[in-house]
Amino acid sequence: MKKIILTVASATLLSAAFAAAPKNIILFIGDGMSVPQRMTADEFARKANLPPLVMNRLPSQATTRTCSASSLVTDSAAAATAIACGEKTYNHGMGVGPDGRRLTSCAEVAKASGRKVGVVTTVTIDHATPSGFYAHRKDRGESYAIGLDMIASGFDLFAGGGQSKPNDEKNPLYRGDLYKLAAEAGYTVIREDRAAFEALKPGCGKVWYAATKEAMPNSIDADRWKGVPTLAEITRKSIELLDGSEKGFFLMVEGGRIDWAGHANDPATNLREVLALDAAVRVALEFQKAHPDTLVVTTGDHETGGMTMGFAATGYAFFMDRLVNQKRSADDSIKAFVKANHPATFDEVKPFLAETFGFDFTSTDTKGNPMAVSEAEAQELEKAFAHDLEMARKGRKD
Repeated sequence: MKKIILTVASATLLSAAFAAAPKNIILFIGDGMSVPQRMTADEFARKANLPPLVMNRLPSQATTRTCSASSLVTDSAAAATAIACGEKTYNHGMGVGPDGRRLTSCAEVAKASGRKVGVVTTVTIDHATPSGFYAHRKDRGESYAIGLDMIASGFDLFAGGGQSKPNDEKNPLYRGDLYKLAAEAGYTVIREDRAAFEALKPGCGKVWYAATKEAMPNSIDADRWKGVPTLAEITRKSIELLDGSEKGFFLMVEGGRIDWAGHANDPATNLREVLALDAAVRVALEFQKAHPDTLVVTTGDHETGGMTMGFAATGYAFFMDRLVNQKRSADDSIKAFVKANHPATFDEVKPFLAETFGFDFTSTDTKGNPMAVSEAEAQELEKAFAHDLEMARKGRKD
């Protein structure tokens, strides 16, 4: 019997699962991922000649209402608290109830039951979603305090993005650099050293692996970040390190940059992040084949960006093949543009747009070539460039 579900998991569900059949539980959370992201990413994968999303083909599916206790639109902290602790709280609340009382997460229940526990994320390890499983603070912005909670949790593995403020000396709770405190608490601390992480063997004890200084790179930009493993690779190694315990393990894996790309209205980057999360889900399902006493849960905490698959003004044309040609995230593209010393004319910008987004300025046949730029479109782009150039010369930051 396949024990696979796709739903927002509450602590009640997961805590009950710990006492039932599954020995191991692997929970995937796509931050900012909902049905539009999943279904659009499936079509995006088809256009890019990639496998369809495995998360879309799991046998059990469900939906949920994601509002928080204080808002119709939840933030990631309240959503993580609901998923991890089984109780809705106010936006920005982290592992605490609406009245501020400390809640117990399913990860803490797993640890207390004798299971090993791991937390993996592509964003900073003190960000809202991962923190929801180990931290208890009234505000998600209490980064250093959240780091102290992380060490105090005693969880067996933390991996992915680094800590955003590891040495916040001005913090009233300051006790020293968090990485040093973790080492003193018995953690093997590995910072930006992929080889050292991959060399770890089961039984090595508690591990904190910061693959990057802060958040990991966007999947679409990964080839410009040498030495950083993918989310799937970190997931595979994490499972290897957690596996073997008599009582089993609980692992939470977050695709955090789906949310960030949603905020940036950067669809190609967003969809690549969904595919990166799906690749990690595939790793878990491979493990499940050999370990049928494993439950795999995949969910999202909320939707970000208002992604839609259709638009009346375009006659509901999808244009997915255009997104496949994008080679960099919008954020990385801006950095590259700045590094190129701000080209002063639109003609100087064209090669950059062609290399980064696949625009074809040599053809105006938009019907035969989806990347061809028509004369009217070229004029709009040139007009936008002139406007931005004027703002830059005036010193405007936005």
